[in-house]
Amino acid sequence: MEFKQSLAQRIIIAFALMSALVAGAFAMGIVATVHLVEEKLISAGLGGDLQRLLLMDSVTDWSHRPEPDQLFYFSGGPGDFELPKDLRHLEPGFHEVFREQLSYHSMVEIVDGRRYVLLQDQSDFEERERVLFAVVLVGFVLSLALAVFLGWILARKVMAPVVRLARQVRHRDQLLGLAPPLAPDYAADEVGELAVAFDATLGRLRQALTRERLFTSDVSHELRTPLMVLASSCELLLENPGIDQRGRAQVERIARACEEMRELVQTFLMLARAQREDASMSPQQTVSQIADGLLGLWREPIESKGLALSFEPGNPSSNRYNATLLHAVMGNLLRNALHYTETGFIRLSLTNNGFVVEDSGVGIPEEKREAMFEPFVRGSEKRGEGLGLGLSLVQRICENQGWTVSLTTMEPNGCRFEVELGKPRV
Repeated sequence: MEFKQSLAQRIIIAFALMSALVAGAFAMGIVATVHLVEEKLISAGLGGDLQRLLLMDSVTDWSHRPEPDQLFYFSGGPGDFELPKDLRHLEPGFHEVFREQLSYHSMVEIVDGRRYVLLQDQSDFEERERVLFAVVLVGFVLSLALAVFLGWILARKVMAPVVRLARQVRHRDQLLGLAPPLAPDYAADEVGELAVAFDATLGRLRQALTRERLFTSDVSHELRTPLMVLASSCELLLENPGIDQRGRAQVERIARACEEMRELVQTFLMLARAQREDASMSPQQTVSQIADGLLGLWREPIESKGLALSFEPGNPSSNRYNATLLHAVMGNLLRNALHYTETGFIRLSLTNNGFVVEDSGVGIPEEKREAMFEPFVRGSEKRGEGLGLGLSLVQRICENQGWTVSLTTMEPNGCRFEVELGKPRV
């Protein structure tokens, strides 16, 4: 069973329910005990009064009267002592009788065939019962309120180390290699065991992240040399006048792929170093500068495909950002638009706090939008030679830099990617 309440609320509720159960049981026990004791005492007293009256019984001359709050009747009695019809069915013993608006306790005795009935008004008894019920009810409510208050205090005391542990685990510095262990700050109880488990899990996570960064850094660094060889070889081939037009097109294609790979390697290398290097050590540029460079790079491939490339410079801020990462984000979105757009347009718009890339391509179904930011996921129309890493890389860079990227659908078709950059990191 899943509970929607927080653990602290569940502690308070459990404390209140337990107190309500105990207080309710005590209240019912007190009421039942008092009622039983009073009934026994009244029964004994009323029986004694009836016995005294029977000792003074004189059928011919009845001169003794019961107490002011009592009524006495018997079979064949003179005058007011005559047994009423509504009392003639009572069996010997103690009874509770209701006559009109009043209630009475009654004691019945049968002596020599004659039925004697003594009634006593129980108004005082009922008043005492009402007072008792009121006191018990007030006590129950007060005990319940006290239980809730004590449960709240107890929940705060119990949950305080859990809340503190959660804040420490949630803090991003816990993923740093020099983060101190959590367990020494807690007692050797269940919370301490939880802290030990978090230390072990966070330790394995730090090791995995370190291995990933080292692997990415090493691979990216080692790939740069063969890529430079490929790029320089392509340049030499293009300078050869003997190469035909078809061969030149293939070499240019290889050169473009090498350039894209070089940019991708540089981006991965920058991400691997992002946790260890000062952001000021990386080249910094404004959004407008990055956009101008990419428009010059992508205008020819886009227009050669028969698409219209439009640019809306807007009024962007003069903030400067990591040039390599911002170039990778904007470039991958433009490349993605080129791959999935056959007719129409591609538009790059700069905003006050970022930029927008729009296209009139095939679009992305709503059920696949979230998955498109996962690695190796491509659209249903698998055009181009990509591996499905572009949008994943965009998402990873944005998360690393504190940027946000969102995807919406254009009407009647196409995609709209909006990137908000926020404040640059210092």
